[in-house]
Amino acid sequence: METQKKSTKRSLKNSKAVSDSKKNLLDYANARVSLIPLNRNEYKFRVNNKNYAWSTSGEKIAVIRKGLPYAAIETISKQTKIPVNHYLNSLEIVQTTYNKKKKSNSILSKQDSEVIIELIELYDFGLSVFNNEVEKFQRWLRKPNISLGNATPDSMFDSLTGINEVKKALNRIEYGNLA
Repeated sequence: METQKKSTKRSLKNSKAVSDSKKNLLDYANARVSLIPLNRNEYKFRVNNKNYAWSTSGEKIAVIRKGLPYAAIETISKQTKIPVNHYLNSLEIVQTTYNKKKKSNSILSKQDSEVIIELIELYDFGLSVFNNEVEKFQRWLRKPNISLGNATPDSMFDSLTGINEVKKALNRIEYGNLA
């Protein structure tokens, strides 16, 4: 009888240890899963009292498909302090066409909307790399950059590939790899 009680106590201790072990393993697994970077930046952009927001690729695609209004060019220009003409040249839009389309609340093409969205994300990332020092980041955008073939970062805004190259240059600054 005494042996049976000891055996039962040991069995309870063992099952408790197994249960604790399983719980610890589950906690460890959950911690590992949460280490996966979610990179869920939420982007918000306001044009003509209308908000555009995305945090996932699906939401971003939906905004691109709907298109941004022409006024988005002026909004990003104010935000980045880069003249509207610079964006119009990058998007190959004539000033008079832009003025007419903006006045009539027309929508940019999907391609032009995507470029604007990529620029919004680039600007947000650049500010974080430069610790929200707006003037410092804007100076960097206008200075020739060796990693961009001595081109200025803002001269690369005319293509998605150019924008991605600027993002790579910012990534190199962020992680200390300037080569």
